[in-house]
Amino acid sequence: MTVSSVVHADAAASVAETRNGADVVREFVGGLSTVLTSAVDKIKDVNDCAHVLALNARIEASRAGVSGAAFSVVAQEMQSLSCRTDEIASQMARETRASIERLLEVVDSSVRGSRLSDMALTNIDLIDRNLYERTCDVRWWATDSSLVDALTTKSPEAVAHASHRLGVILDAYTVYHDLVLCDLHGRVLANGRPDAFSAVGQNVASSTWFEAARRTASGEQFGFQSAHRSKLTGDRNVLIYSCGVREGGQAHGTMIGVLGIVFNWEDFAQTIVRQTPLCDSERASSRCCICDSQGNLLADTSNEQLLGKLDSDLVDALFHETKNFKLMDWNGRPACVAHARAPGFETYTTGWHSVIVQRLS
Repeated sequence: MTVSSVVHADAAASVAETRNGADVVREFVGGLSTVLTSAVDKIKDVNDCAHVLALNARIEASRAGVSGAAFSVVAQEMQSLSCRTDEIASQMARETRASIERLLEVVDSSVRGSRLSDMALTNIDLIDRNLYERTCDVRWWATDSSLVDALTTKSPEAVAHASHRLGVILDAYTVYHDLVLCDLHGRVLANGRPDAFSAVGQNVASSTWFEAARRTASGEQFGFQSAHRSKLTGDRNVLIYSCGVREGGQAHGTMIGVLGIVFNWEDFAQTIVRQTPLCDSERASSRCCICDSQGNLLADTSNEQLLGKLDSDLVDALFHETKNFKLMDWNGRPACVAHARAPGFETYTTGWHSVIVQRLS
C-alpha cells in the first residue's frame, strides 16, 4: 500500500464520520420539522372546531331573536378570532417550512465546506510530507564518493561508475525519473538512466534548480525548481531538487559540481488529487487541484496541470486564509469552493495551495 493510499484511507474515514454527523443533524432538524408541522396541524384542527362552534352559536342566536342578540355578538367575535387564528397558523406553517429549509441549507453548506476543506488539507499535507523527503535525499546523495570522484577526475571510468551508482539509487527509489550530475558550468556528465534519457551533454546552466544550487553556501542547503516540463526527461512533468557536490563530500567543502534529482511529479501529484476520497456521486461535479501562490495549476483533475490558472478573484477570496471555504460562482454556476494552504512538514513547506471545487447544481 502506498503512502498516499494510507493517508487517503484515513481521510476517507474522517469524511465518513463527518457525513454521519451531518446525517444526525439532518435527522434532528427533520424531526423538529415534523413536530412543528404536527403542532400547527393540531392548532388548525382545534381552530376548525372553534369555527364550527361559532357558526352554530350564531345560528342559535339568530333563532332566539332579540333575546339572543348579545350572544350573537359573542359568536361573531368567536368567528373573527377563529379566522385570525387560522391566518396565524398558516403563516406559522409557511415560516416554519422556510426556516427549516434554510437551516438545512446552512447545515448542508457548512458540513460540505468543512468536509472539502479537510480533504484539501489532506492533499497538500501529503505533498509537503513527501517532498520534504526529497530535500533529504538530494543532500545525502550529493556526498556520495563516486560523484565526488567523477567531478574531480572526470575520467571515463569515474564518470561511468558515477552513472552506475546513480542507477543503483534509482532502482531503490521509483519516485524519480532520473538523477543527473553536472559540472560547475551546467554540463551534464552522468545520469542514472542513460538508456531512457539522453541527458549527458545537455547544458542546464540557465535552469532554476541549477542556479539555486550554485548559490547555496553549504551542503546543508538545497535548490529547487517547481513543477515544469523538462528536456532532461523528454518533456515529462517533473520537480527538480538540487545540491552542490563538494570536495571530499564535506558539507562545507568547495563546490565542484551539482546533483539534480528529477522527481516524477505527474504520477505523484495527479495520483493524489485523483484519489481524493470523494463519494462516487460527487466526483462528476468536483474538481481537485494543487496550485502555487499565483494560482498556477500544478496538479488538476481537469487535466489543466501546468497549463491553466485559477481565476484571480478566487485566489484573492481564499488564499489569504490557512483553511477555509466559500459559496461562490464557478463558471457561472453556484459552487462550494474549499481551500487549504500547505501546513509544512518539519522545516520544509512548499507554500502551495490545495483547492476543491464542487458544483451545487
